[in-house]
Amino acid sequence: MPLFWKPYKSEVTSFLDDLKARKPSLEDEQRAGRALLWDRPIDHEALEEWREARVRQQPYVYQTRPQP
Repeated sequence: MPLFWKPYKSEVTSFLDDLKARKPSLEDEQRAGRALLWDRPIDHEALEEWREARVRQQPYVYQTRPQP
């Protein structure tokens, strides 16, 4: 290892570190945004109804059904 070795820090890492230093609440805001879209309670009853109401698809979608 050279005498004046300095650990490498990419521009992206530097930017993110600087951004987090300027705005400390950033991670909390990101978590709150994620909670709005993804962290939702699951309604198991509605999910079961949806599964029961589903119509099964043919193995080959474009194949026509034989006329009865």
